[in-house]
Amino acid sequence: MLIQTSTHNARLLRLPNIFTVIPLCFRSPPPPTLVWGRLVRYKRPKDLLFLNTLNMLTPSLLATILIDHSVISQRALIFASALASLYVFAQAAKRFLFPGRPCDDDGNYIPPGPIGLPIVGSFPFLTHYPELTLDYWAKRFGPLYSLWLGNQLFVIVSDPHIVKDLMVTNGAIFSSRKEMFLKSQMIFAGRGITATPYNDRWRKHRRLATTVLSARAVEGYTHVLDYEATILIKELIEYGKAGTLPVNPQPHAGRCSLNNMLTVVFGMRTDSINHPLVAKALRISREFMNCTGPVSNLTDFVPLLQTFSTLNYMIRRGKALHQDLVDTYGGMVKEIEARMKSGEKVPDCLVKTLVEEKSAEELDDLDMAILCSAFMIGGVETTASIMQWFSALIPAHPDIQQKAQDELDRVVGRSRMPTVEDEKNLPYIHAIIKAKRCHNPFWLGTPHVNTQDFTYRGQFIPKDTVLVLNTYTMHHDPQRHPEPYRFNPDRYISDSTLSSESANLANPMERDHWMFGVGRRICPGMWVAEREVFLVIARLLWAFKMEQIPGEPIDLEEYDGLSGRSPVPFRIKMIPRHEKVIEVLNHV
Repeated sequence: MLIQTSTHNARLLRLPNIFTVIPLCFRSPPPPTLVWGRLVRYKRPKDLLFLNTLNMLTPSLLATILIDHSVISQRALIFASALASLYVFAQAAKRFLFPGRPCDDDGNYIPPGPIGLPIVGSFPFLTHYPELTLDYWAKRFGPLYSLWLGNQLFVIVSDPHIVKDLMVTNGAIFSSRKEMFLKSQMIFAGRGITATPYNDRWRKHRRLATTVLSARAVEGYTHVLDYEATILIKELIEYGKAGTLPVNPQPHAGRCSLNNMLTVVFGMRTDSINHPLVAKALRISREFMNCTGPVSNLTDFVPLLQTFSTLNYMIRRGKALHQDLVDTYGGMVKEIEARMKSGEKVPDCLVKTLVEEKSAEELDDLDMAILCSAFMIGGVETTASIMQWFSALIPAHPDIQQKAQDELDRVVGRSRMPTVEDEKNLPYIHAIIKAKRCHNPFWLGTPHVNTQDFTYRGQFIPKDTVLVLNTYTMHHDPQRHPEPYRFNPDRYISDSTLSSESANLANPMERDHWMFGVGRRICPGMWVAEREVFLVIARLLWAFKMEQIPGEPIDLEEYDGLSGRSPVPFRIKMIPRHEKVIEVLNHV
């Protein structure tokens, strides 16, 4: 088999050596030690000597030495002054090295978790294959555990029942967002539907978003999604010379997804992958994902780093990205607004709605630019990544490909392409899309924040804690998904629900995947994404036999990106399945 495979355990072994250098960060700490009347925990045996030294340096001892001049020499006074300085340093060191665990009035402590390092917390352990580290900790500490990134407390949720209890049942408390320095303040300037806290501005932006993203609204531009899926097939045939040349499907999938969102947001599209907006928009989306993931940069969690704006590389990237959004998407908003003011008729789209409601909703130019930017980034990166993973998976599983194509020939035939009306009669295609959960575009759900203290099953979650859905662990739970790392559509063959329907099931264990989030902050674009992905995947399978190229194995373990996950670049052969493919396309 041409595909390179490396097991989950092998990937874990490839993690940085820091996992073997500081293994105690993964184990439960020794029993607490009493220091200055307060229970603290230590990480290394030699720390016990340090703690005993701190116990000796009591304030009363220092006061006695400094005040009683009759029993002490000048040299001893100098020594006492040094001890006093050491005492101040020790107090500061104690706060950094041995922070107390927050607890509520009833003595309930925060969930257990890795100890981490001074100042930076667990950040160094999450820079390479972070999803494997979080999965390891979930197995070690349980489905609800905590960790510190800099000065920010995170609680990682790895169980569907706990997710529902906290983020759905108690959604009024757990539906806000952390105003991250880089994402919220610098890039989105306190705006943006994904980054805004649970407040009136968010409700306003969410309401405006539903005008173009609701299930009913999607029906109005299904023809656009249909058209772009057809253009994608034509492009792949053209660039692959009808299957004679290898094709990298990534830029084509990216442009297809981009065009769908451009139509929804701006009422326009690009006519080629060589259009300058294609490369620029895809670069902006990837840069945003890499800069703003939950653990993508330390600047968000160490306030001291936020003061070095000229020296901090991440701050410079954030400023440049903000300007890219304002210049690119803000410029497009202004262009459409000018056309509308001149009396020109523009297509129905999000910008048209925003301009018409600008005064009533008290929107400024930056509001509109950032809201449109959030649409473009979220809509393009997610669906493009799904299409790319599909194109990487299918050539490696010819048996699955053949089974899907047999279903298409039986239900649709070869004289036409599949349409949205066929979806209910294509359970195996539907199952393939659901099985893609093993290669989720995001290894973590978008973080939530609680707006008040909350105690859950004896575990304290302080106000302003960042709660993260550990989607990687939930998607690879062997109790819910036997052989969780195997791409196996058969496990979903009896599940006819759409993901938007599955998200509302009473039993969270029956939900198909957590790709679109949960609760009041669930992705408003999931209806668009589902329809877009179905049309593209169904038509790719209808049109092509997808094959790996000898000597060019596809690596399904590695991926590009820090927050968003896309397969590393690859090429495949996309061979038209039968002579009617081109004939049908010519008549569309």
